Amino acid sequence: MTIKTGDRLPDVTFMSMGADGPEPKSTNDIFGGKRVALFAVPGAFTPTCSAKHLPGYKEQADALRGKGIDAIACTAVNDVFVMDAWGKDQNVGDDVMMLADGNGAFAKEIGLELDGSGFGMGGRSQRYSMVVNDGVVESVNVEEGGEFRVSAADYMLENL
Repeated sequence: MTIKTGDRLPDVTFMSMGADGPEPKSTNDIFGGKRVALFAVPGAFTPTCSAKHLPGYKEQADALRGKGIDAIACTAVNDVFVMDAWGKDQNVGDDVMMLADGNGAFAKEIGLELDGSGFGMGGRSQRYSMVVNDGVVESVNVEEGGEFRVSAADYMLENL
């Protein structure tokens, strides 16, 4: 079943890079008591993700915060080291939390997994965005295959 507006996020553990190395972050650590703009990409360093998706959220970070977003998070079915390297490559700094869903547990739990094996990518996440308020989905936008529109930062900003 695909997650929808009004659903509570499942309790899963992401990994993010901390000052002393990889750190587990629970769903509650990330979303508890905050309004978070979350977006997912099929893979770090992939063309659309690197040229448009992540940079859009970096560029719109202040505008999103101005509309009541407390934090911005990016997730992908990649390991924590890849997500950290991609965040550094894209100069996201503190504007975007880079959340590794290394085994795809979150993508599976919310029903937004993607079989990328035809492209040599294995299990991945679909491209989407959502606004999560204290762990509850306020809005969710899932892209059609090959599209990049409704998960973009500009689209989210227009619809907040």
